[in-house]
Amino acid sequence: MPVERIQNHFRENAAVHREALDTLAIPIATAIDVLFGALENGSRILACGNGGSAANAQRLATTLVGGFERERPGLPAIALDANASMLTAISNESAFEAVYSKQIRALGQAGDVLVVISTSGNSVNLLAAIQEAHEREMFVIALTGNGGGVISEVLADTDIHICVPSERAPRIQEVHLLTIHCLCDGIDAMLLGDE
Repeated sequence: MPVERIQNHFRENAAVHREALDTLAIPIATAIDVLFGALENGSRILACGNGGSAANAQRLATTLVGGFERERPGLPAIALDANASMLTAISNESAFEAVYSKQIRALGQAGDVLVVISTSGNSVNLLAAIQEAHEREMFVIALTGNGGGVISEVLADTDIHICVPSERAPRIQEVHLLTIHCLCDGIDAMLLGDE
C-alpha cells in the first residue's frame, strides 16, 4: 500500500474539517441550544440513520445517556435504529420506509427533538421520519452532506440543517462524528459549566 494514498485521506479529511469549521459552527451552536432547551423542558432526543449514520445516531444517544467526558446524570435519548427486532418487525409488517416514522408515532411528543443523520440526504425512511416529527410538533436537526439532498427541501424554518461541505461519504461521516462530539460537549457545558 503506497503511503501517499493514506496521506491523501488525512489531507482530504483536514481540508473538509477546515471548510466545515467556517460553515458549521453557527448551526451546531444553534442545535446545542435546541437540544439543551428540549432536555431542560423534560423532552427527549430521538436519533436515527442508516448504515454508518445509524452508528453515529447510536453514538449520539449513547453519549447523551451514558455521559461524554464528565460525570453527569443520564439524559433521555433513544437511537431508533438500535433495536434489530423493532426494525425487522416494522419492515416486515409495513415497509422499510416506515421503520422510523412508526416509532416516532409511538414515542415522539411535541417538544422532542429528532436528529436524522444521512450522508446523502435522500433516505426515504428518514424523509418519512421528518414528516412524522413535523406532524407531532417536534424539532428536527438534520446532519447531512452532499448538498443536503431531498432532506434539505423538506425541513421547516424551525429545523436546523448541518450540511457537511463534501460529497464523499467517509468525509461526511467523519465530520458528523465531530459534530456529535460538539453537541454533547456543548450540552455538558450548559449543564455543568465550562471546564
